[in-house]
Amino acid sequence: MDLELEGKVALVTGASRGIGRAIAKGLAAEGAKLCIAARGQEALDEAAAELAAAGVEVLALTCDVADDAAVRDTVAAALEQFGRIDILVSNASALAVGGAREDWDRSLSVDLMGAVRLVEAVLPGMRSQGSGSILLVSSVSAIEASPMEDYGYTSAKAALNAYAKKLAMNEAASGIRANALLPGSVEFPGGGWDVMRIENPPVYDMVRRSIPFGRLGRPGEIADAAVWLVSVRAAWVTGAALSVDGGQGKGIRRPNVPVRRVPLTHNGAGALPVTRGCKCA
Repeated sequence: MDLELEGKVALVTGASRGIGRAIAKGLAAEGAKLCIAARGQEALDEAAAELAAAGVEVLALTCDVADDAAVRDTVAAALEQFGRIDILVSNASALAVGGAREDWDRSLSVDLMGAVRLVEAVLPGMRSQGSGSILLVSSVSAIEASPMEDYGYTSAKAALNAYAKKLAMNEAASGIRANALLPGSVEFPGGGWDVMRIENPPVYDMVRRSIPFGRLGRPGEIADAAVWLVSVRAAWVTGAALSVDGGQGKGIRRPNVPVRRVPLTHNGAGALPVTRGCKCA
């Protein structure tokens, strides 16, 4: 299937390793030009070298998405280099999964407001060109409650889902799509779950057993879904929150049911409104 990404320009944050790096590689394999950004210079340089060696036109920029000026500078540099941005993948995360106020602050500043900063920076150009695809990398934690104390992380990720939906509704007239991607637990060398496997095997095994396939996900499996979602092959998908979790999420969510009001005669004294299609305790 031709995803028609040849020559498209993508900005991917958190692209130095793991899911972000895999998404960048997936986009490059489809012919996209890349601006990759992350905080760590060394890992970013390694990712850029790998892409360049494959013949990809790539611009690598250090960027802390919690910094307004840094985000503006990154987007400006990408526009100067490529002339346009067709795809934004907001993947940077503080991975602040504790329960302290500090974790709340980091999660909201990086995971949520980092995405907001990026979107606000790329929207004018996308509106002007009449097209664009925005992908906010959320988490299955946004829709599945676990016994962990990662309050800030899960709340920030849930907000990303809502933000993607609102963007989709408000920017459709400008030809811009927006979606959220919800990865499950993903393991790669040096990543959080790789560390957990070594340092806290009981928790790692508990999570592994919760996944029907009996293993954690791989970055490339998330990237495959992401690359499709930002492509024109998904042109009729917007406002979606797509879970890519190997069945880790167990919730069965009740579909929307039309609500109608019908009269009910009560002791001959008149009509009382009754709502059909709702579950009443």
